[in-house]
Amino acid sequence: MAIEAFDVSALPEGIRADLLRWGGGPTKRRIAKWTRMLRQVDAHEPRLLELSDYELRKASLSLRYRARSLEPLSRLLPEAYALVREAGRRFLGMRHFDVQIIGGIAIFEHSIAEMQTGEGKTLTATLPMYLHALTGKGAQLATVNDYLAKRDADLMRPIYESLGLSVGVIQTQMTQPQRRKAYKCDVTYGTAKEFGFDFLRDRLLLRRQREGELDFLSGMLGDEAGGGEQAVQRQPYFALVDEADSILIDEARTPLIISALPTEEEKIEVECYKWAADVSENFVQDDDYEYDHEKQKVELTADGRRKVRTLHKPEAMDAVGMYSIYEYIERAVKVNHAFIRDRHYVIRDGEVVIVDEFTGRLAEGRKWRDGITQAIEAREDIEVTVNAGQAARVTVQDYFKRYEVLGGMTGTAWSSSGELKKIYGLRVVQIPTNRPEIRQRLPDAVYGNADAKWTAIVDEVRALHEVGRPVLIGTRSIDKSEELSRRLVESGIPHQVLNAHRVSEEAEIVAQAGQLNKVTVSTNMAGRGTDIKLGDDVGELGGLHVICTEMHDASRVDRQLVGRCGRQGDPGSFRQYLSLDDDILLAGLGRKKAERLIAEGENGQGEFRRRAGLFRRAQRRIERRHFRDRKMLMYYEDERKKMQLQMGQDPYLDTPS
Repeated sequence: MAIEAFDVSALPEGIRADLLRWGGGPTKRRIAKWTRMLRQVDAHEPRLLELSDYELRKASLSLRYRARSLEPLSRLLPEAYALVREAGRRFLGMRHFDVQIIGGIAIFEHSIAEMQTGEGKTLTATLPMYLHALTGKGAQLATVNDYLAKRDADLMRPIYESLGLSVGVIQTQMTQPQRRKAYKCDVTYGTAKEFGFDFLRDRLLLRRQREGELDFLSGMLGDEAGGGEQAVQRQPYFALVDEADSILIDEARTPLIISALPTEEEKIEVECYKWAADVSENFVQDDDYEYDHEKQKVELTADGRRKVRTLHKPEAMDAVGMYSIYEYIERAVKVNHAFIRDRHYVIRDGEVVIVDEFTGRLAEGRKWRDGITQAIEAREDIEVTVNAGQAARVTVQDYFKRYEVLGGMTGTAWSSSGELKKIYGLRVVQIPTNRPEIRQRLPDAVYGNADAKWTAIVDEVRALHEVGRPVLIGTRSIDKSEELSRRLVESGIPHQVLNAHRVSEEAEIVAQAGQLNKVTVSTNMAGRGTDIKLGDDVGELGGLHVICTEMHDASRVDRQLVGRCGRQGDPGSFRQYLSLDDDILLAGLGRKKAERLIAEGENGQGEFRRRAGLFRRAQRRIERRHFRDRKMLMYYEDERKKMQLQMGQDPYLDTPS
């Protein structure tokens, strides 16, 4: 059917409104095509309603037989999606909305479905996961943390199991046999990090088997005979990436690494880190070193190098070249400038744990490259972990590009659609909302300094709290969430604080943020993956109000925070607060410009709304810089792999295979 002949008036209200807004072009054509497929799904519903639970399962097994007989999945899609929708209605009391069916079709057709917060991505995921699982090759869903992986798998389990499919979950503390069992299931939920590390461990294991370090035949006999030494994953077939922008873009900058065993030489390295941390405070900016805020780069001046040579050093450092000693000092000074405790990392059980700058969550198992983690450990006077080299490594980009079929979903990917298309071959498709969006944006508020900004925020929270309206306040870091909490306590405003120190309570706190009189302070994770539902009478008060206390490095994170209000057509509002001493201006505009703005803020009074455009300019510059960094990372990874392949080495391992 030609697009021009398509009856737009027959579409659901929300889809029809978006098609009219988009006008012509490929987006309209795709949505129109998928809506016709939606009607094919609908056509199966009357028949499925008449089936018993046993007959529904039997119909699913029939589809599985057809899929494994190599019938194209596109031909099976209408009936498969209709089966999943009926199973959801019957066993969960959750019937997929039309827009969720369209989102599921988009994911199947190699796209990232951008669905706004509250539109039901967890339920949408069951559609392509079920369809691809019918092949028997395994379907994996990667999300951002263990909690969400287990929660979503358990929540959706009745759909899969009622249709004859098995469900597995990968969790951090699992043994290898437990992981192997989970990967053998038709559907497997887990985190991108765990999937990647399992891949690396399998590569190391297979190399050891080839080199004769393991009894390969005994390993094939089972866990008891082989000690569990078998690969856990099967060949990568289909992966659905939840929070795709966070995993495929933000986390792509940090490779997953399994370290090699340490050697005696690292003891001297530890001494160097400790010494540099002890003496770094003696170095003065502009006299002993120059600091580039934009590139976060430290370079010693001639006077600085002279000072390094005159300082007393441990005897163990006699064997270390002076150029390397300069680098230790530069690294220690950089850490003092750019890495703040309870903002960029926390100390837990004597260990540095990175706080992910985009999610606000603790990034378990990750370390900064180039000795940054070791320099921080030395500064914090905890055990310096030996940077012992790599036994195996893979980037998130590289790992997911190995899958035969890839799809994704998120609430905030449109601004990165070009990057996602170029790197992963995935186009971003904005899925219409089930109900019209009525979220209200209030005017930005710009102040001269942080103190004035925090005072204004507390005043707004107090005014809203007095009428019982719930407020969610997003902060950029742990220390700032605790600073705001202190001010709210002083003002007598009861509230909850959600940051990386309270991960276990995250879902419960966020789920209650829409109730009467609730005030919730959150780092920028803002409970990704957890719905905020309005309490009784909250809608009449205007719904949830979101306060953004600072711009983030990526506009997508700001949009994610804003998306916490106005879900599913609910009323809601948000306001962006800014101050001329915000970190984003220093990072995006440079030190001199930022210092002029800070001086302007200190000398002026009231608001500085005319300066709001500078913040967005700074944000765009930072986004472009991060994009260049990711492109450079991808280039170096590709070149490294090519070189190792030419040398007959496994590109994911450190020595010839």
